[in-house]
Amino acid sequence: MENQRKLILTVVLMGLLLIGWDMGLRYFYPQPAQKPKAEATASPASNGNAAPAKPTREGGLQSPADVALEKQDLVQALAAGNRVAVEGPGLKGSINLVGGVVDDLTLARHRESIDKDSAPVRLFSPAGTPAQHFAQIGWVGQGVQAPDARTVWQVQGSKLTPATPVTLTWSNTTGQTFAIRYAIDANYMITAAQTVTNAGAAPAVVRPFALINRTDKTASLDTWQVHSGPIGAFDGSVTFANNYKDVLAAGQVAPAGKPNWIGFTDIYWLSALVPDANAKVDGDFRSLGNGLFRADVIYPPVTVAPGQQQTQSIRLFAGAKENKVLEGYEAQGVTNLSLSIDWGWFRWFEKPIFWLLDSLFRAVKNFGVAIILLTLIVRGMMFPVAQRQFASMAAMRAIQPKMKALQERYKDDKQKQQQEIMALYKQEGVNPLAGCLPIFLQIPVFFALYKVLVLTIEMRHQPFALWIRDLSAPDPLHVLNLFGLLPFTPPSFLGIGLLAILLGITMWLQFKLQPAAMDPAQQQVMGIMPWMMMFVMAPFAAGLLIYWITSNLLTIGQQKYLYSRHPQLKAQAAKDQPDSDRPAARDKKAAPRGPKAR
Repeated sequence: MENQRKLILTVVLMGLLLIGWDMGLRYFYPQPAQKPKAEATASPASNGNAAPAKPTREGGLQSPADVALEKQDLVQALAAGNRVAVEGPGLKGSINLVGGVVDDLTLARHRESIDKDSAPVRLFSPAGTPAQHFAQIGWVGQGVQAPDARTVWQVQGSKLTPATPVTLTWSNTTGQTFAIRYAIDANYMITAAQTVTNAGAAPAVVRPFALINRTDKTASLDTWQVHSGPIGAFDGSVTFANNYKDVLAAGQVAPAGKPNWIGFTDIYWLSALVPDANAKVDGDFRSLGNGLFRADVIYPPVTVAPGQQQTQSIRLFAGAKENKVLEGYEAQGVTNLSLSIDWGWFRWFEKPIFWLLDSLFRAVKNFGVAIILLTLIVRGMMFPVAQRQFASMAAMRAIQPKMKALQERYKDDKQKQQQEIMALYKQEGVNPLAGCLPIFLQIPVFFALYKVLVLTIEMRHQPFALWIRDLSAPDPLHVLNLFGLLPFTPPSFLGIGLLAILLGITMWLQFKLQPAAMDPAQQQVMGIMPWMMMFVMAPFAAGLLIYWITSNLLTIGQQKYLYSRHPQLKAQAAKDQPDSDRPAARDKKAAPRGPKAR
């Protein structure tokens, strides 16, 4: 009867886990109900009267009205002229000569979706568009007229490329000429040299600044494990402490320390200002209202004497958080830029796993194959541990008769029974937890791979084979909608795909090869566990399921091999199976039936 109660309780808890797991996934990883349609027309939802949609994992505009309006506004803004083209291997777009702002950038190496004809990811959009996101570099004049957002700049150069910088110039009526020389590299860094030349009769006092302005409408989801929002390195330490709500509540947030870089991050994208390493600068985040935010870098005032000029440089990173690219910029002096990827506390372990996985990918050109090879390496490294595990299991089997005698002798005194069993373990030199060691050793690898799949853009939109076109996304085909033939999407806890089914089957086979547990309730739990994990793991990234399935298959092969090396263990396991079934049969027979049992 006690075992039946345990089983019922276990089933109830598993049901609650499945329901709670689905609710948690929908809360922490919401997805748009449907893909926004560009054909949608403007509606009241786009004017800010309605509550904004909850951000999704990758971010971007969620309202169909905003998507349509963004498309319309972009056409108008980019067709207005007064622009100089940006043509780099990593970035494409234009600089607006009205205000001298960098407000039109797309990422040449990344697409919005897995479709081959999908548009490149847009990072920067002009002011006033629903996806507003831009950078401005300029000066604040003190007693002297400085350029502002309405200034129309003159340009020297026809196109900004890695080989051809461009220079914007503007002169006021008192003899000061302001110039911004833009240069771009092969990835995502734009360098701006700000120069003030004073041809006037009096000293000119100016204060250089740079800013990034963006809306939170396009922000990706900010969770406890992946930060999205204001970010920066201050005195060498990267801070994830502030989000958009914090800045909105405070109005202005100025982190302590000198900013090494400062800006905004999404899960995959980063826009950040990088001041000169030797310059004394201030940096802060500001809320501008209506969902708009700003990151500022402000230099101390400088005095430019008549006939002199002053130059100050700043860099703008606007692009994808590719680990190798970020580390390359670190080598160029940008402090801890690679830590804009929110590795968390365990980056000391996650980054080596990512390095190994990325190295395997470069060798085989397929991340799915690389995950399988990573699993082989991990299981190979743990094979000696598995051998010791089997030796421990053999020792445990050898003392089973003594354990059964103790259990029978002290069946009415559970505390004494446990004391005697522990004394037996000590006397025989047996560790009952040794069999759990391989599982515990796999947990860090599993967690690190999970973080790599969640965080790194290198895994985004990476195909494997057949229907798996994105290893960082869940299995797209579900059994309940006949693998996409029926027009509905099951809830995540019922979205069982082929990978989840393979996971359940391989885990069940793995458990079947293990020696049966002596406790009948434990046997029943172990029988249910594979199918529960099938439901729990179904919404996870396909790459993670491929890792676990491969690990299960290798474990099955490993168990068969070790059983062949330890035939006495297999024979003992077969002998113990009927014995382990007897307590359950006794419990069932002893269970009260109807009124007569009273």
